[in-house]
Amino acid sequence: MTIILTMLALGAIVGFIGAGGAGFIIAILTLLFKIPIHIALATSLTAMAFTTLSGTISHYKEGNIALKTGLLVGVFGALGSFAGSKISSMIPTNDMHYLTGSMLVLSALLLVFRLFFLKNKQEAEQSFTQPAFIIKAALLGIITGILSGTFGIGSAPFIQLGLLTFLGLSIRHSVGTTMLVIVPIAIGGGIGFTTEGFLDVTLLVQVLIGTMLGAYIGAKFTNLVPKAILKTAMVATPAVSGMLLFF
Repeated sequence: MTIILTMLALGAIVGFIGAGGAGFIIAILTLLFKIPIHIALATSLTAMAFTTLSGTISHYKEGNIALKTGLLVGVFGALGSFAGSKISSMIPTNDMHYLTGSMLVLSALLLVFRLFFLKNKQEAEQSFTQPAFIIKAALLGIITGILSGTFGIGSAPFIQLGLLTFLGLSIRHSVGTTMLVIVPIAIGGGIGFTTEGFLDVTLLVQVLIGTMLGAYIGAKFTNLVPKAILKTAMVATPAVSGMLLFF
């Protein structure tokens, strides 16, 4: 029950800022509940498959998803995430704390660039069938998938920037498509961690109950605060999570 209530609070934060929750979950599970980090990574990554699905459906209904592009990146992302989970299992526990923490801090820095410096743009005209486009989509999926699977995080800032800069999506479409890409990435990594024996099903259920209820509540407050506060919270969440993992 303590884990569920804690995840309820974390879920409210995730729902409020719309991103950055995976790192917070990992940090709290390892520091507060003394869960081994590889189990925390497996739980966090697998949980994302469920928590991002509803967001994907919502974005699709709003027309915010480049469906073919997202599926292409996501398929290769799932393969990369599965491979990343195997890499993660070979990294010592102490090293994993520092590496995951560093990735979360880097995510925060990328979010600063994305939120405060990157301006909106029109959708670039690129053909989905062009070989160069397919290669870039595949590389983006594999690289971000490996990052997600290895460190148990969603890699949303990495995916968004890749969709913007490499594949030419607008900011609106990059946000929605990122949600779609994370679903297969989370599934691929979850399967990989399960085959390594790191997935705790009971813990996963506890995390999902808390975060999904909390996210629903937290989302109600997103439009009630100034955008500057919301942007700051989005950056602070992965940054604080990463710093916590250094202790």
